[in-house]
Amino acid sequence: MKRSGRKRAVKRKRMPLVLKIPVIAVTGSAGKTTTKEMIAAILSQKWPICKSVGNRNFLGNTLSHSRQIRDEHRAVVLEFGMLRRGHIAKHCQIIRPSMGVITNIGTAHIGNFGGSRRGIALAKSELIRHMDKEGTVFLNMDCPYSLLLPKPPFSGNFKGKFVTIGISHPAQYRAADIRLEEDGVHFTCTLDGVEVPFFVPALGLHTVYNALFAIAVAHQLGVDHAAMQQGLRTFTPVRKRLTHYRLHSHDIHILDDTYSSNPHAAKAAIDVLVQMGDGTKIAVLASMLQMGKYEIKGHDEVGRYIKEKGIDYLFTLGKSARYIARGAIRSGFPPERVVHCKSREQLHRLLRKHLRPHSIFLVKGSKLLRMGETVQFLCRETRKIGS
Repeated sequence: MKRSGRKRAVKRKRMPLVLKIPVIAVTGSAGKTTTKEMIAAILSQKWPICKSVGNRNFLGNTLSHSRQIRDEHRAVVLEFGMLRRGHIAKHCQIIRPSMGVITNIGTAHIGNFGGSRRGIALAKSELIRHMDKEGTVFLNMDCPYSLLLPKPPFSGNFKGKFVTIGISHPAQYRAADIRLEEDGVHFTCTLDGVEVPFFVPALGLHTVYNALFAIAVAHQLGVDHAAMQQGLRTFTPVRKRLTHYRLHSHDIHILDDTYSSNPHAAKAAIDVLVQMGDGTKIAVLASMLQMGKYEIKGHDEVGRYIKEKGIDYLFTLGKSARYIARGAIRSGFPPERVVHCKSREQLHRLLRKHLRPHSIFLVKGSKLLRMGETVQFLCRETRKIGS
């Protein structure tokens, strides 16, 4: 019997790229891109850095970014995305982080984890288990599920240190004197025994958490206070993440939060709508995707939150979004102020009737549902008023 001359291909295990400079990886259920951009904004005040582009956080993107690192770079800041268990580990097999940021454990893609936030926590903790064992992990003390991460089985054989941030609970980096304003947020954080003031030109309390992570990472790397302040002050907010359009001639505000949506992020966006001052507050919410077994409960949860926050009108769009409307009504929201729309055309026709001065619209939904078209519609129709 003749042997084939062909050699059987042997699949070799990929060895991760290990660098001597700081490699900061950011993951979490919400706030990944913004936190990554804030860290980069601060570190670039001091050094040439390499960072992942926009929100390109899939495995192929990480491989591409790892090939863009040059000798002149003094730090690398990457965003690690995850759809299923094992994805974060694979990111770490491409390039090994020395610092890991886990922004929070929420409900994004919860349908891929059996509807379990514990399952999401275990998947996110792959960052801890596969990064540099002597590295540094940054956690949010105000996120209950993040408190699981320093413990087995979440922590694995990690021997490095955990650094904490927070607002409500004690943490190593804690924000105080928070002021939420129309142009951004002001707060202070005690560093090296000094109370340092910060301003970030982005909306919402969740912005403070993102900024605290950036401050903590920078401080651990020895960046001075002035560079941190300047980096956050000049930070450019990510588009379609609560982008604020104000049409001054009619005092109509539009909050564009149309990149993605999950219950955690939807509540944060609703909080920003509430904080926008006087005016008729109108929430326009689309279905949330990849919710799996959590679909009805998650949408109902957002509807009940709407009732708690005193929103004036609620419009919903999409099959699953009807549970947002139902949850709001069942919790006591006036049914005559809730409209579930079966088409975008119906939604736009009804929204046109609410385009009046002193109105504030929040448009929230995933980009796959094209809610950005509703933002464009509102801006376009507002400009027609009085013309």
